[in-house]
Amino acid sequence: MKVVFVTLLRSAAIVLLCCALAAGGYLYFREFSPDRQRYPVRGIDVSHHQGDIDWPRVAADDVRFAIIKATEGGDHRDRLFAANLAAARKAGLAVGAYHFFTFCRPGADQAQNFIDTVPHDRSLLPPVVDIEFVGNCPRRPTVEQLRAEVAAFLAPVEAAFGKKAVVYLIDEAADVYAQAIPDRERWVRSLIRHPGHEDWIYWQYHNKGRVNGIEGDVDLNVLQGGSSRLADPLAPTPTQDGASE
Repeated sequence: MKVVFVTLLRSAAIVLLCCALAAGGYLYFREFSPDRQRYPVRGIDVSHHQGDIDWPRVAADDVRFAIIKATEGGDHRDRLFAANLAAARKAGLAVGAYHFFTFCRPGADQAQNFIDTVPHDRSLLPPVVDIEFVGNCPRRPTVEQLRAEVAAFLAPVEAAFGKKAVVYLIDEAADVYAQAIPDRERWVRSLIRHPGHEDWIYWQYHNKGRVNGIEGDVDLNVLQGGSSRLADPLAPTPTQDGASE
């Protein structure tokens, strides 16, 4: 009987330890935030999935910029893009637009969709092209095919907006297509841990973050550099002697 009792105690202790570890891991995940001394500028990326957003409350909750979904493929336009763009701007946030790149439409068609949807305003953050497998069509182009289609997208978009684009390439798509992407600044995704390098403009560090003014989860990001880079994130970073790198 004593042996059974000791075994039960050990089992109970293991269960309690596992519960404590799980709770600690959940709290760490929920509360994780990069070092604000090192990365002081926080932002979000949103689409219609976030529903109606109270942008003044967002702006008051330590959010400085928003990258808003504009388009997908050759003809889809996010139904809340225009409203989100106008309201986020009015709330004082720096704003930009992103396009979800599909594998089943020509890059030139997708570029035209983006150009027709997003205001040609030089004050916008650089355009972003999002390339990933999740939510994409099942067709998988070769590296050479994707390189050609991405180039066909980037050339007219960058000409229209007068800025180099930023590329968001993540997970399995990054493993397959890293060599297909032209030399552009990157938006990286590394949840609850540092990416391990500084070769990025935006770092998406949370995909289930919470921000006042948004019901439910939202992606959280930081900008490489300080507040001055919000005006032009792709500008060369000043060195200590005042020159540009």
